[in-house]
Amino acid sequence: RPKRLKTGPWTSGPFYSALAAQRKADLRRRGSRKPRRMDSDRLRAWVLDSLRRGWSPELIEGRLKAQYAGDPSMRISHECLYQWIYAKPQRALDLRQYLARGRKRRTRKKGRKAKGPRIPMRVPIADRPEAVGSRKGFGHFESDTVVGAAPSRRCMNTQVERRSRRLFARLVDDKSASATARAEYEIFKDIPPAARVDRTWDNGTEASLHMLVDEALGMLTYFADPYSSWQRGSNENRNGRIRRYLPKGTSFEDLTQDELDAIVGEINDTPMKLLGYKTPNEVWDEEMAKLQSKQADPKPAVALTS
Repeated sequence: RPKRLKTGPWTSGPFYSALAAQRKADLRRRGSRKPRRMDSDRLRAWVLDSLRRGWSPELIEGRLKAQYAGDPSMRISHECLYQWIYAKPQRALDLRQYLARGRKRRTRKKGRKAKGPRIPMRVPIADRPEAVGSRKGFGHFESDTVVGAAPSRRCMNTQVERRSRRLFARLVDDKSASATARAEYEIFKDIPPAARVDRTWDNGTEASLHMLVDEALGMLTYFADPYSSWQRGSNENRNGRIRRYLPKGTSFEDLTQDELDAIVGEINDTPMKLLGYKTPNEVWDEEMAKLQSKQADPKPAVALTS
């Protein structure tokens, strides 16, 4: 015989009922949850209006605290807002279009994990002299590859001198390491050795034959940390300028080297605020003149005294 229990919310008549107890537990669990922030019509309307104005979630969080300092109901953290934007119920609204990058999916909070080294004789940027980072020296370059639209495999190798921000670019048949090494050699071979000291690459496999270029030209190669494009900010900036002429999705199949040279020439003849409104070409010419004067007027040898 089942044991008799006192009647209560978990019982069905004089006996215990597992179904009734489970139903009661489910009701209590649902009732214990705090109401979701974005269920508030007032907060939801304010947030949607701010997103459509181009405000970032961080900006929305801070503005709510400042504008509604005495109203705790008008609060939403930027992380909670990101989760709400990318949640399934909001997909129909396509709110990600109002974000700065508007990715289809959120990236991991701590970024992607770096894979093992794929480049032989890789020298990390931590071993690069600190003087290179100050941009006071001349002849230090940043390297990258700009990829065209498929199905064409054509891309371009770009090199930017860090002090002058002068851009060099050459079309490449594909992103292979051998094609990239040939393009680098063609770019640097006519530059005086004192004006091409080293270059800093990302971790793409197209730079895996960097030693061939190093030995042929007497240059050094350093590699930025994985997923740290800001360590090659000048190159990223100049690539962005190229994209104004050749937006993403543009095929390079019909692009000629003369046409690319014209684009690069216009970029290098555009004044830059950080150069004191000089152009990269002007700063490059000034630095080249300094090198020539040093070579033409070496310091006299100091006489030895007995």
